Amino acid sequence: MTVSLPFVPVIIIGAARSGTNILRDCLTGLEGFETWDCDEINPIWRHGNLTYPNDEIPVEKATENVKSYVRNQFIRLWKEKGRPRFVVEKTCANSLRVPFVHTIFPEAKFVFIVRDGIDVIASSKHRWKGELELPKFNYFYSKAKYAPKLDLPWYAASFIQSRIGLIAGNKKNLRSWGPRFEGMDGLAEYSLEELCATQWVICVEKAMTDLHTVPNSNVHSLKYENLVSDPGIELEKISRFLEYTTAQKVVSDVAKQVRNNSVGKGKEVYGALPSRIKEIVEPTRRKLNYEFSN
Repeated sequence: MTVSLPFVPVIIIGAARSGTNILRDCLTGLEGFETWDCDEINPIWRHGNLTYPNDEIPVEKATENVKSYVRNQFIRLWKEKGRPRFVVEKTCANSLRVPFVHTIFPEAKFVFIVRDGIDVIASSKHRWKGELELPKFNYFYSKAKYAPKLDLPWYAASFIQSRIGLIAGNKKNLRSWGPRFEGMDGLAEYSLEELCATQWVICVEKAMTDLHTVPNSNVHSLKYENLVSDPGIELEKISRFLEYTTAQKVVSDVAKQVRNNSVGKGKEVYGALPSRIKEIVEPTRRKLNYEFSN
């Protein structure tokens, strides 16, 4: 029997480099919202399914033991953070397994954020190259702090293995970065941009499809571009969705910290979109009402 939670889990769903960090930081800037000290908690979500070959963990893998473990980790965080009204989580790999997450947290509120895939490609390719990483001890300590202790050796080996080519100087990018979708390892012939494009498409398309299985009242969607151009309005919409009330000044203070200088970076980088990339991303971009003039 699932025990009722004394807080509301707010699960941010979004492809990597789609603004999930900014959205989480905006929400946790409001009173009554807390989250983990690290950016993602994939080790918690994958506990009990550690050797599953990708992040598309099926709903049947959400056994009672898995459900109990993940829910208890949220409760642990809730207690550590002073028993807030909302616990926010934004692991990007959850975009590939919404039914799995929803089974563990049927009471969760899902906030789905999308960003133009062209900008995502321009940003995520840097992470695939091992750039923009945060190699500070406190950062890795905070991730290890919440990871299941018995799983730590596996993650340490995986971390080293994914970067050994970069360290040795015989590879230009990581073996793996971001949400791992089914068939990802079979795309060795893809260029880095093609791989980033495919990763974005699969994460967005799967999330859009699977979120339809969640009650409408538990799902709110927004665009990254709208969030950074008018964060106050978007935060007000999310507040209404969560039935949360706070002073307008608090929302305004949080909104002032948001910058919109990353919008359109992809078009600056690519100019005319390469035909192969356009072939991959344009169907999904059209669904999301994004336009590209070339």
